[in-house]
Amino acid sequence: MPKFHISITEKTLHFRQPAGTSRGVYTTRRSWFVTLTSPQKPGVKGVGECAPLPDLSCDALADYAEILQDACRLVATTGRTDFDELRPYPSMLFGLETALAQYEAGGSPALFDTAFGRGEEGIPINGLVWMGSFAEMYSRLEKKLQQGFRCVKLKIGAIDFEQELALVRHIREAFGKEQVELRVDANGGFTPANAMQRLEALAPYGIHSIEQPVRQRQWEAMAKLCRESPIPIALDEELIGVNSPEAKKELLDTLRPAFIVLKPSLHGGMSGSREWIQLARERGIGSWITSALESNVGLNAIAHFCASVYGPHISMPQGLGTGQLFTDNIDMPLLIKGDQLWYCKNS
Repeated sequence: MPKFHISITEKTLHFRQPAGTSRGVYTTRRSWFVTLTSPQKPGVKGVGECAPLPDLSCDALADYAEILQDACRLVATTGRTDFDELRPYPSMLFGLETALAQYEAGGSPALFDTAFGRGEEGIPINGLVWMGSFAEMYSRLEKKLQQGFRCVKLKIGAIDFEQELALVRHIREAFGKEQVELRVDANGGFTPANAMQRLEALAPYGIHSIEQPVRQRQWEAMAKLCRESPIPIALDEELIGVNSPEAKKELLDTLRPAFIVLKPSLHGGMSGSREWIQLARERGIGSWITSALESNVGLNAIAHFCASVYGPHISMPQGLGTGQLFTDNIDMPLLIKGDQLWYCKNS
């Protein structure tokens, strides 16, 4: 007799504005929502979002829906998610973990008992400036600064590097390092041949870190950059598909980044992300958590997970400011106040 019943609903979300990355432009987002119920607790349900990113997620597969059905049957039968069979499918694992956590929380969107989940404190977040033309990025940057963000993340690699460098220069002319922390994300947009030159050009402007300067799986080049870069390097895409503890240790020991940036739906769900965080801590490597263009269902789960692993009193800005991306998002009790994300428990 199965412990749970799990149903699957597919939904396509629509971006308010095209979301540009170095891998292309997203205008829609396809997600599968799993709803978990049990006759043992009538009226209580848990909902999770399974949302692979095309051309990026290791589990963005043509037969995704069929594999998800099998994963749901496994979790429904056992009431557990800690199976090695689920490691290759992080977006599915994340959605099922979310649904199970909400069910165990009595159906509350506050998945864990934390200061954030009790509405007592917010989580500091960075303001995200999407790729675009110089004028578009300049306008978006100005808006984020006006909103009070003290940490801004620029996605670069889509326009001429000299224009992107000019944008960085503009920020530093107006705001010092003490006023605004500046992060950049190259999304693998540099090459091994030009990466160091570009890092050296960015270095005078007090950059906190740069994410994924060159494409993943170029370990020799990346290890050299991590050793020699004048800007601390954070790995993101590099972690995708690295799902076993042994492979994670090998990556961290070989590349030795300053930081890792974790997206639970890409990097092993909540359990796999906890594993990454622990292994990084053991090696003196920092980390933070970001969302990966999920709806508010996924964003809410990531925020509560973040509070459970880093809280209370989180000081490092996290990447959780994506809740207003879609015209047809799903309502959740989340609110951005200044540069913090809050859970409004009585909403």
